[in-house]
Amino acid sequence: MSRSVLSLFSGAGGMDIGLARAGYEHVGLIEIGRLQRETIASNTDWPLLGHGDVNELALSLKPRDLGLTRGDLGLLAGGPPCQPFSMAAQWAAQGRRGMLDARAQTVVSTLKLVRTFLPHAVLFENVSGFVRGPRSAMAFLEEEFSRINSEEGTGYRLHVEVLNAADYGVPQNRRRAIVVALRDGSSFAWPTATHGESPRTAWDALWDVRPTDPPVARGKWTELLPLIPEGRNYLWLTSRGGGPELFGYRTKYWNFLLKLAHDQPSWTLPASPGPSTGPFHWENRPLAVEEQLRIQGFPDGWRIAGNHREQTVQVGNATPALLAEVLGMSVRQAVESVEHRAPSLLRRVAAETRRPREPLTRVPGRFVSLVGAKSAHAGEGLGPSGKLRPGSDRSSETI
Repeated sequence: MSRSVLSLFSGAGGMDIGLARAGYEHVGLIEIGRLQRETIASNTDWPLLGHGDVNELALSLKPRDLGLTRGDLGLLAGGPPCQPFSMAAQWAAQGRRGMLDARAQTVVSTLKLVRTFLPHAVLFENVSGFVRGPRSAMAFLEEEFSRINSEEGTGYRLHVEVLNAADYGVPQNRRRAIVVALRDGSSFAWPTATHGESPRTAWDALWDVRPTDPPVARGKWTELLPLIPEGRNYLWLTSRGGGPELFGYRTKYWNFLLKLAHDQPSWTLPASPGPSTGPFHWENRPLAVEEQLRIQGFPDGWRIAGNHREQTVQVGNATPALLAEVLGMSVRQAVESVEHRAPSLLRRVAAETRRPREPLTRVPGRFVSLVGAKSAHAGEGLGPSGKLRPGSDRSSETI
């Protein structure tokens, strides 16, 4: 059985590291980002295809170009750009379009490549909105796979689940939609959650990381981070928190001034955080790239191209490498009946006892005048301004 894999939207390589650890061999990677391609090239000898435009390659790439015949490919894997299906898109002026969004053309092209190669298995990773909700891609995926089965004589059947990476040893609560389709229509067993009751913590990930150049907090409000206990956010500085009242209750987004806690997994790492967007390190600063990579389950030594902001985008967009290894092994179990083994990217718990918590400080002088009673948020689903956006169902977002 072929263990070849064609990777789409490869990014910084998180999915591909995991699949390689699971035993797959890359015959091609499709990635259009210049820095992402540089990241892949500087760490591996995996073959990057063309200019990385999946829409272009979907029209021209053939199995023979990769030394394969149709039906030989073991796995087609990737995560089409998530913007049309993300929660943030639902608040954008042109959001809530799903497959009608022009950026969703990449999903169409992905299915063209499935038809061209007819791989033994397909693996997609994306935000939960990709498979859930009225603007998800599920209707399109079901229709296209059904059409492929009818016209090509295959038996692809979709298996869909939203998994939390923390349940599999990734030190981060990161919920992502996973779609698996097997060509012969066989059943697929989702990997058993191994760490649901005993998750790896941020301390497990970061205890021995010594950043070469720790970033400095520069946002307008980050001077308030020392007032907030680890594991808390700006809500600590509201009428229902334990600190001075500087903000109205639930008038900011959840990750505003959000800090990691030693004894909990990290919250989801964002790809494009604002200057006051967490999670911040308990040392009251943004996370260094080395720390972001640990939280995403990458192996040590993986190099990311670009400056700090560009590196953060790549790491935040990545599939946790450990989760990808677990999923890759599950796909191989379904297709090849291989025996289960512990993932190689799973780190042991911290070998050193955590340090004392940082003491809280007083309100900086320039913020003292802001202390006092504040109005709370007007209602769930209304956004930070308390205004209901036209067409909103009041249930698509909470803060």
